[in-house]
Amino acid sequence: MYSEQVLSHYANPRNAGAIAEPSGRAIVKSPFDSDTVLITLEIADGIVRDAKFKCMGCAVAIACSSMATEMIKGRTVEEAYRISERAVAEALGGIPEYKMRCSNLAPEGIRKAIEDWRGRGK
Repeated sequence: MYSEQVLSHYANPRNAGAIAEPSGRAIVKSPFDSDTVLITLEIADGIVRDAKFKCMGCAVAIACSSMATEMIKGRTVEEAYRISERAVAEALGGIPEYKMRCSNLAPEGIRKAIEDWRGRGK
């Protein structure tokens, strides 16, 4: 039912955990179920140096969080901010459409963590 990429990122999530002293952080909860994602970022010189996530959710939520954090590491803040839910789903080889709204939370978390960083004036 799920692509090899979804299964791989679920079974072996990349960047799981939290940055001890993040530049920006955000928690995003699904309005449809209990899926919840914490995103923490380390940003220096306008570049996302590290990105971590903690996820309480289904296989797709974990896979999306893993892929999204992989996609933004080493990118500028502006590039990371523009990572879309569709881009994450495509990078995973596709996810069911009904999972786009409840499980693909990481891009929103990334945007909110960047906004948190911007709000700190760094």
